[in-house]
Amino acid sequence: MSAKLFLYLFVSVIVIFSIDSVNINGIFKKNKVFQARIFYFLLALCMIELLTNFLYNLFEASKFM
Repeated sequence: MSAKLFLYLFVSVIVIFSIDSVNINGIFKKNKVFQARIFYFLLALCMIELLTNFLYNLFEASKFM
């Protein structure tokens, strides 16, 4: 299994766990549940991608030192 794939799986669990603690319902209009779910999903994807790339690049850069 690729190191980056393992990192994606590990970071996904952490990001979903951390986003679950935030009450994002307060920033949406009433009865806009579908839009809130889409926002939650896209926010999670963005955070997973950013954090995985950061950690992967950090590990790659530390190999050369």
